[in-house]
Amino acid sequence: MAKVAFIGLGVMGFPMAGHLVTKGKHEVTVYNRTPAKAEAWAAKFGGRAAPTPKAAAEGQDLVMACVGNDDDLRSVILGENGAFAGMKAGAILVDHTTASADIARELDADAKKRGLGFVDAPVSGGQAGAENGVLTVMCGGDEKAYATAEPVIAAYARMCRRLGPAGSGQLTKMVNQICIAGLVEALSEGIHFAKKAGLDVNAVIDTISKGAAQSWQMENRYKTMDEGKFDFGFAVEWMRKDLSICLAEARRNGASLPVTALVDNFYSEVQRMGGSRWDTSSLIARLQR
Repeated sequence: MAKVAFIGLGVMGFPMAGHLVTKGKHEVTVYNRTPAKAEAWAAKFGGRAAPTPKAAAEGQDLVMACVGNDDDLRSVILGENGAFAGMKAGAILVDHTTASADIARELDADAKKRGLGFVDAPVSGGQAGAENGVLTVMCGGDEKAYATAEPVIAAYARMCRRLGPAGSGQLTKMVNQICIAGLVEALSEGIHFAKKAGLDVNAVIDTISKGAAQSWQMENRYKTMDEGKFDFGFAVEWMRKDLSICLAEARRNGASLPVTALVDNFYSEVQRMGGSRWDTSSLIARLQR
């Protein structure tokens, strides 16, 4: 059993922190920007709510964070009330935020100066994956820090792998989002085409999902896409945040991402339709107007 702090109790962090108690049997302290949510978590899972990230981190073996972006990370990790200020020597920060590779390297360098470990560990699998404890976790960081963190992360992961030094987890998550963007647009166009051609969409998908076109998006999203239902899942505004990170990194490393840039623009159209909070599968909505 480890002593763990979890910072950030959104739709992902709340159940992830819960699995640390129920499946991992760890001793967990939580912090959330909205104190009522931390108190609700503590009441449900029996852990402790702390008033600041620093207080949550004090005396813990590991500190997990799952917040919104680079700036949110800096606000909860750095500064006099940040987690780093409370972490004991040898403790490890595991960052599950989808953020830039730059912030991962920045936190890693700062952690080393303080005698701390760091693992960037963004996740894939969405809210359902977090609730069911079957996330894919993409990690970067020192081998020793990862080896310590991995058994704890296992409480909510079905796949956890170290891909290289600090920043590698975030870069791998970018690959993940690049692939998803293209897949969702292709599926949107395929369903749209099938309907215009007068085909039975259910029959078409049942057939082609047994072949090379099969994907998680096809298996799990085609019905709601066909029905025009998008009030669930991973929000368009979150996807655009992720794609902006991908495109910024591509400008730095020279990668050519023409389709990703195009899909990001398509998502901006969905936002103008009022779909910022719709699931990413809502790309089809712009074709059905």
